[in-house]
Amino acid sequence: MGFSYLTNVPLDKAREDYIRLLKDSGFAPQTESVPVRDACGRVTASAVYAAICAPHYAACAMDGIALAARDSFGATDTTPVMLGMDSFTVVDTGDPLPDGCDAVIMVEELVHEPDGSVTIHAPAAPWKNVRQIGEDICAGEMILPSYTKITPAAVGALIAGGVLSVEVFKKPRVAIIPTGDEIVPPCADPKPGDIMEFNSSIFSAMLSEWGAQPVVFPIVPDDYEKIKSAVGRAVAECDMVLLNAGSSAGREDYSASVIAELGRVLYHGIAIKPGKPAILGACVAKPVLGVPGYPVSGIIVLEELLKPLVDILTGSAADEKHYVEATLTRPVVSGLKYREYVRVRMGYVGGRLMASPLPRGSGVVSSFMKADGIMEIPQDAEGFERGQTVNVRLLTDERRLKNSIVVMGSHDPLIDELADMLHRADPGMSLSSTHVGSMGGIMAIKRGEAHVAGCHLLDTQSGEYNLGFMRRYFPDGGAYLVRCVGRLQGLMVAKGDPLRIGNFGGIAREGVRYVNRQKGSGTRILADYLCAENGISPESIYGYDREELTHTSVAAQIASGSADAGMGIYSAAKLYDLDFLPVCTEEYDLIVSKAAWDTEPVRRLLSILKSAEFAERLTEMGGYTLSAPGEIIDYMREDGV
Repeated sequence: MGFSYLTNVPLDKAREDYIRLLKDSGFAPQTESVPVRDACGRVTASAVYAAICAPHYAACAMDGIALAARDSFGATDTTPVMLGMDSFTVVDTGDPLPDGCDAVIMVEELVHEPDGSVTIHAPAAPWKNVRQIGEDICAGEMILPSYTKITPAAVGALIAGGVLSVEVFKKPRVAIIPTGDEIVPPCADPKPGDIMEFNSSIFSAMLSEWGAQPVVFPIVPDDYEKIKSAVGRAVAECDMVLLNAGSSAGREDYSASVIAELGRVLYHGIAIKPGKPAILGACVAKPVLGVPGYPVSGIIVLEELLKPLVDILTGSAADEKHYVEATLTRPVVSGLKYREYVRVRMGYVGGRLMASPLPRGSGVVSSFMKADGIMEIPQDAEGFERGQTVNVRLLTDERRLKNSIVVMGSHDPLIDELADMLHRADPGMSLSSTHVGSMGGIMAIKRGEAHVAGCHLLDTQSGEYNLGFMRRYFPDGGAYLVRCVGRLQGLMVAKGDPLRIGNFGGIAREGVRYVNRQKGSGTRILADYLCAENGISPESIYGYDREELTHTSVAAQIASGSADAGMGIYSAAKLYDLDFLPVCTEEYDLIVSKAAWDTEPVRRLLSILKSAEFAERLTEMGGYTLSAPGEIIDYMREDGV
């Protein structure tokens, strides 16, 4: 199993071979003794036995009086027994049971007499209301078995059993070494070319959650000797090493060579996507993982290859992965060379769990944050078709998905505002949105894949929005058209309009770089309509085929200088401090599936739509007008009233 540059080893084989190599070299957990009060969450290295009984004395279990039970015999409602002061002792809960006593009568059952005696109307059985020695734990009993996570309740049981320190598996120290000339510490104003180093923050959080101790090293430039020095120091000081970036085959990708010089490389290249360039190396019994620089790749590599090693050193059982069956809303194509991990958003629609793929780029870390699950495409599969039933590994509570509103269709930042307001109103409810354009939203509602769709489709013949499309695709009902907002749509350009674009026709001028929305989106249909109205051939516009999925992503391209103009809404232009050349006020409405209309989450969403808080948020964002939001539009009538 020698080093082979850029191998393509199946994941399961790579993991098994790596663990075997490390164990054969002496890779094993270490233990330490910690105070019990600090042991919550740790894993016991061996069985733990009680040193004393709990309780370690006969204890009164109630406030009242302690007495010899025989002195109470014969007491009834008709023949009460009076006890003199010398025949009982007043006690509180937890007091030691006085000598000569074997029962406690609770204070609520006593009638106090003026002379200090008490009258009782029921007898006490021997040892009634008494906690006997060892009632909870007996000395010598096993409190916790080996390889068991210590819970808050277990902390109490250990202390009650006289155990003040416990032998646990030592938290492995995992070095994280970020490398790269372009990598900079997190800051508010990175310069072009600067890449903020946040992978170590992601990895540290993952390691802490798994019970390891992350140790983040300073950023190391792309210098072979400096990287080698950092790795050597990390191997000496820590139990495992993550060398982040430099695992590919670029001219400054030194990781494989450094690991090979200091130890050995088992595999360089795993048949997974993302994450293929991972390096499985070792310095004697210490794992040294070369982790790709893209964050999503790194997350996958850590979950699939590092987590099993952390589990070994912490004595933890491998997390059980929960899978569910879901219906895919869009086709997904994959190659045959890798096992591919595709992040998906999910929600129940009409009793079916729907899965919508998120952007698959290795650098799109937000897709992991938004994902409800991960769909694994086997190495020998070319992908899945829309409507196909697929297995998805859950990343969230399935109960939450049953109270989630699935929104597909046209993008608008107001959807995020609605999602926030819905979750604030009821943390048990959520809104999951996927941007597929207005036509994509209509088709998702028609196919029963979504509860709600955002739509702003212009009928270029009549000049009306949405009504004609509703009549065409829902002639027999099946969906409601709900009034949402009017929004200002126009051309976004750099501050001051330095190219003097001036109006929509200006995008066809020489030297102007345009950025468009995807086909099927309402904004793209409007742009096509304006091209026809102005006698402009789309082929004459530089960048007309360059597509972005959201208004904010179009604005971001213009703000960054990679494009000069693009159609979008005013709120996106305001967000990025761009100039805005108004074109029209369009109707952005919501299509609601009839099957979802009476569900509690949708009713709550509609009430939020009509709220003053929603109106205030849109006023702050700018570019919106509201006229009876939440009102049903009768699309079968020509005027929609």
